[in-house]
Amino acid sequence: MSDVLTWGEVDRDGAVQEAVANVAGNSRADFLRKAAVGGGALLGGTALMGALPSVALGQAPPASDVAILNFALTLEYLEAAFYTEATARGRFAGKPGRFARVVGAHERAHVSFLRKALGSAAVAKPTFNFKNTTTSVGPFVNTAIALEDTGVAAYAGQGPLLKTKGIVAAALSIHSVEARHAAWIREIKGGSGTPSPAPTAFDQPRSKAQVLAIVNSTGFIVS
Repeated sequence: MSDVLTWGEVDRDGAVQEAVANVAGNSRADFLRKAAVGGGALLGGTALMGALPSVALGQAPPASDVAILNFALTLEYLEAAFYTEATARGRFAGKPGRFARVVGAHERAHVSFLRKALGSAAVAKPTFNFKNTTTSVGPFVNTAIALEDTGVAAYAGQGPLLKTKGIVAAALSIHSVEARHAAWIREIKGGSGTPSPAPTAFDQPRSKAQVLAIVNSTGFIVS
């Protein structure tokens, strides 16, 4: 097994594999595209100032920063909902249970922060279907690894594109926590052939298009 889990490895019976070639209209693909590019036109000049005190007063963040924050918010919605459902439905004991509870609280805090920062420009929370990944320990752990790895790569890819200093600092503070989640869940998985918590000296960032393709392939976002 390689050090980077693919979605094919997450769910070998194909439960989370769903073709997106024919997706159209108000589908998850459309939702994600809107999250990736939308929101900027709705932002008032001071909407981010209260939530991000390090942003210079009077400096309205550019629309590109707002789009990136909405993209991050979409991923945080996904993660927060996944762990919340796993805690409620899976009722996992031991290390997986603690991970689900602690990380779920982190992801919900990220959602709250980003929604406050974006104000009326924040995209709405979509509807999710996590299929068989939140009720059994094995699928839960493997899916958590893939989600956290994707989140780390997404923040790494979008962070350098941010233009507002205070927003960069906020994104970095989330990125480092997501990286700790990724290492923690890999340690929990354990066993022979488990991907290393830190397989390389340098992580590869992912572009917005790459992340969208990964998230779409899960079929988790249904509307």
